[in-house]
Amino acid sequence: MNWFYIALISAVLSAASAISQKKVLFSLSALEFSFLVSLVNILFAVPFFFGFNIAGISPESIAVLFIKSIMGALAFYNVMLALKNLDISGALPLLVLTPGFVALFAFLFGLERLSIIQISGMILLLAGTYLLEMKPKQAITEPFKVFSKSKNYHYIGFALLLFTASSILDKVLLGKYKMPPNAFMAFQQVFYGFVIGAVYLFSSNIKRNPLNSFDKKVWLWIILIAILTAGYRYTQIRAIKIAPVSLVLSVKRISVFIAVVIGGKMFNEKNLLRKALATAIMVAGAIMIMEEG
Repeated sequence: MNWFYIALISAVLSAASAISQKKVLFSLSALEFSFLVSLVNILFAVPFFFGFNIAGISPESIAVLFIKSIMGALAFYNVMLALKNLDISGALPLLVLTPGFVALFAFLFGLERLSIIQISGMILLLAGTYLLEMKPKQAITEPFKVFSKSKNYHYIGFALLLFTASSILDKVLLGKYKMPPNAFMAFQQVFYGFVIGAVYLFSSNIKRNPLNSFDKKVWLWIILIAILTAGYRYTQIRAIKIAPVSLVLSVKRISVFIAVVIGGKMFNEKNLLRKALATAIMVAGAIMIMEEG
């Protein structure tokens, strides 16, 4: 199958997963939810272990993947913390800032130069972020001050930094180490479960046993989200093996716009038209940065 259609499938599955996550987070804490999803994801990882020769996987690549998985798991948890308390149309678009962070850090550390198109893309990211957080009758600088005032935006900021580092390691694993997609998927799912499980077990906020405290509907949602999550991660990896990372992620960013429009409508969120426009501007900026990267 053409890489574009695989990436598009990943985008649709990712949007469906985000909308489902928001729905379940009305009933569960972010930590409970992350733990349950990671637990079910380990079960879905089992079939992937039969799709590659483990003797061909180097210890170095496993170590890099483990570090990458720690970052990814903690980023996922922080996004869930933000998504629980913010509108889906307010939280998800901010994750589109990741390509801007990657390009900026690469420039600051002397790894890459910034082109005019990339700088233009960053300007669009800033403009979209401003429009996203803009409210009537407020000071002109207020939309950016919200990031320093709200801990929910701190969660997003931390997740962005982790996603930035994680995306760089993706390139290393699939490029330098040429890790097979099945191996990548199998070990990553298990490592995610290990990391989130450790955070959960050592948390002082545990109030109930998540394995038997919820009705069947919650478990059905958890299983659905686990399937969607495994699906969009695997299709993204498959697409990256065929096409450049920048092209795949450009298509993948469409998921945010889909989730904002459909999710915002489902949950009756306010100012949806403005937020959708802001998201579209940010997605356009991210695509400009990645196309040049």
